[in-house]
Amino acid sequence: MSDGDYDYLIKFLALGDSGVGKTSFLYQYTDGKFNSKFITTVGIDFREKRVVYKSSGPDGTAGRGQRIHIQLWDTAGQERFRSLTTAFFRDAMGFLLLFDLTNEQSFLNVRNWMSQLQTHAYCENPDIVLCGNKSDLGDQRAVKADNARELAEKYGVPYFETSAANGENVSHAVEVLLDLIMKRMERCVDKSWIPDGTVRTNGHSTSDLAEPRDTDQSKCAC
Repeated sequence: MSDGDYDYLIKFLALGDSGVGKTSFLYQYTDGKFNSKFITTVGIDFREKRVVYKSSGPDGTAGRGQRIHIQLWDTAGQERFRSLTTAFFRDAMGFLLLFDLTNEQSFLNVRNWMSQLQTHAYCENPDIVLCGNKSDLGDQRAVKADNARELAEKYGVPYFETSAANGENVSHAVEVLLDLIMKRMERCVDKSWIPDGTVRTNGHSTSDLAEPRDTDQSKCAC
């Protein structure tokens, strides 16, 4: 696909405490490589990848492939960058929320990140995938799998144990998030929740597709 050759531009945001492996996770997804020498992200950075998405019909058959340009925004986890990070929440359509399986505090802080999302995202119930990262460090594990799954069930989000080092479940987690977003768009009649300019189909921008915005209407209705 050339630079402008795609049907949809989808923006995802990676969130979580500093040091949980967000940058390494995204780098593994886009480049299939692991760099243990990444420095702490300052502010905001992003990576990109092109994929083809095929939706499944009611009978299980695959539909026409949609060309997707994914932008994966990498955010700083430190508190001093929080106001900058939250400013990007409303432009993202999906969220990868990471914690470190070897760091219990990063897991406990997932609740704080969820609260931030409910406050600042495009609606109170955005599409989120929870990832317990660094699954390759089994001998250093500090978070029980059952506890992580229980928390994910509480919030009604998918959960995966991932490894930016060996790639375990990295692509799968992003694919599941993309599927959630695409299905939300398919079932929504009101397109006003979709950030302007982030989606285009058949040459039309989001503003061409969206109905007039109603500030009193819930963007989570679909």
